[in-house]
Amino acid sequence: MSLAATAPHGFLSPTGVEIAFLLVGLVTLGAALITVTTRQLVHAALWLVVTLGGLAVEYLLLTAEFIAWVQVLIYVGSVVVLLLFGLMLTRAPIGRSPDADSGNRLPALVVAAGAAGALVWVVTDAFRATWIDLDGPAAGTTRVTGESLFRHWVLPFEALSVLLLAALVGAIVLSRRTKAEAPGTPSAANTPGDKEGAR
Repeated sequence: MSLAATAPHGFLSPTGVEIAFLLVGLVTLGAALITVTTRQLVHAALWLVVTLGGLAVEYLLLTAEFIAWVQVLIYVGSVVVLLLFGLMLTRAPIGRSPDADSGNRLPALVVAAGAAGALVWVVTDAFRATWIDLDGPAAGTTRVTGESLFRHWVLPFEALSVLLLAALVGAIVLSRRTKAEAPGTPSAANTPGDKEGAR
């Protein structure tokens, strides 16, 4: 085995996978920014599909195929569909929504930057001395992920499913109107039968 084959590549000589990872990450970041800045609710939901799909591609590039398909099936196929159904059931406007901007962009930006900084610091501090064993079993396989999920994360997994169910029920409740609130429905006091009885 030659020395060139065993020598690790440096920062200035990235591989094709690393370049693809960076490009997909930039697209995902741009889609996420459009998601939170657009004033059209339906467009925000569709850009969220692009964002979550980009994350699935990133998982594929990290050889975590199971996590990638879970990302597609649960988040793209369930959560986004649930959001779109909620928008349709609550009769959200299709075009630009003037009330979608509350005017608190600066405080929201400060909070988002603080949350992102705290998340990066926590993850960096937690995994600073963690190394991936490339010779061992792949960390993203179905067996390894399933054992970790259903051994240590069963309660959060079930709580998330209950949360999604509650969101769907809430959207249905908000979309239903009583007959008295429905437009064009005559009130009980103005029906012809009541007028005949009053005579």
